[in-house]
Amino acid sequence: MASCTDKGGDTWEIYHGNDGYRWRRTASNGRVVGAATQGYNNRSDCEDNARRNGMTCTPK
Repeated sequence: MASCTDKGGDTWEIYHGNDGYRWRRTASNGRVVGAATQGYNNRSDCEDNARRNGMTCTPK
């Protein structure tokens, strides 16, 4: 799993699920506030989708 924290304090995670790469956004209070609605075959496609949904940091 790769993760990063944006300037607002939200943590973004890129992980490999059963159906491919997915992303998840967790607020600083621990609540999941966003997630991929599908799995992606390529990590880069997953990261592109996360960026379209507000991710400004780069998961490592």
